[in-house]
Amino acid sequence: MTGTALSGKKYSAYPEYKDSGINCLDKLPSHWETTKVRFEFEFGKGLPITKANLIDSGIPCVNYGEIHSKFGFEVDPDVHSLKCVSEDYLKTNKSSLLNHGDIVFADTSEDIEGSGNFTQLITSQKVFAGYHTVITRPKKKHISRFLAYLFDSSEYRKQIQNTVKGVKVFTISQAILKGTSIWIPSPDEQQKIANFLDHETAKIDTLIAKQEKLIELLKEKRQAVMSHAVTHGLNPDAPMKDSGVEWLGKVPEHWSVTVIKRCLEVKDGTHDTPKYVDKSETSFPLITSVNFIGDSIDFENAKYINEHDHLEIIKRSNAETGDVLMSMIGGNIGKALIIQDDANFSIKNVALFKAKGNLPIAKYLLYYLQSGLLDIQISLVNRGGAQGFLSLGDLRNLVYFKQPIPELNEIVNYLDDKVGKIDQISQKANSKILLLKERKIALISAAVTGKIDVRNWQVQ
Repeated sequence: MTGTALSGKKYSAYPEYKDSGINCLDKLPSHWETTKVRFEFEFGKGLPITKANLIDSGIPCVNYGEIHSKFGFEVDPDVHSLKCVSEDYLKTNKSSLLNHGDIVFADTSEDIEGSGNFTQLITSQKVFAGYHTVITRPKKKHISRFLAYLFDSSEYRKQIQNTVKGVKVFTISQAILKGTSIWIPSPDEQQKIANFLDHETAKIDTLIAKQEKLIELLKEKRQAVMSHAVTHGLNPDAPMKDSGVEWLGKVPEHWSVTVIKRCLEVKDGTHDTPKYVDKSETSFPLITSVNFIGDSIDFENAKYINEHDHLEIIKRSNAETGDVLMSMIGGNIGKALIIQDDANFSIKNVALFKAKGNLPIAKYLLYYLQSGLLDIQISLVNRGGAQGFLSLGDLRNLVYFKQPIPELNEIVNYLDDKVGKIDQISQKANSKILLLKERKIALISAAVTGKIDVRNWQVQ
């Protein structure tokens, strides 16, 4: 073994290796030991509670959903916002209280990739493991930080993913964890590997954070460019007038400020849930905003309804190529696209703006919906309930603009160019993030499996 190259940086290998005897792992440094998790950890269960037991103050509590979606590798109540439980649990469920360095696994996952997700407590504060969690407590002879990195390696995760069973929900039990294999160098070497990874992964995380910040700035720039163009046009010297709309301000003097129903036909699909059927020659896709993938409709994963229900829905809204679809409900409100597919389908909880095949009008509307003007008007609509929705009346009365068609075409061409360039930069930033995450995964795996020798590593 001559060394491992990671993004152009070379690390030395160990002088001797041996077969690991572990599935998903080829070789290990010859002096490392292999063992089972059951021999090196103590196990416990999280609190037997539900969301209803969570409160805003008390003892912080880590639950399985937060492990999957919020904290990832480590958790610290001083940094992360945690829901709490009553201090009464200190008397009745003290065994669910975590120690510094404990590793908490989510015991269920909605997908195979999430099986094995965990977080490590990096504080000495009182923190409970919550519902649907498994506590793993390293024995004192080990360095808990090294073991957390080991658990985060692709080689270890594959063991869990090859063992868990399920269809919609995958269960990660104590028995599964206890049966997995781990590999152990000396405590001194564990500490050196942990120090190396803390330092190197922190640098990668900093680079990722910079790219994420760039993407956020680009989103703001993208929206600002669209907002200015669709409300002010392209001529900075054009005479302006008061729009008559308090939140809008001034618009070009020759534009008409109106409502969208006077410019475009606005319809909606069903808001009920028809009976779903198998895909066949006599069934039709029912499209919701879940099927909006980028600027295209995902028909492959759509649900299907029978011909009778389909015909009833398209009486309300017959979607055609060149029309604009927009979500009316939930967290996807405002998510929109132009129909590019010549397909026969129905829509649910989705509005339809009839552009009648006029691509510049459809594009102008799409830029309008993405410009922030919709968000302002949504905020002015008072709706009860947690999910939120826009009615057809709300949409038909959106503030809109009439301008000469040649000017509209110029605005669309300008935004195609400017927004396209911003999107290209965003795509490059996203690609960099993916590469950095791949490097981080590779670096962790290489260090904790001994592909690289970091015993002599020092902070430069």
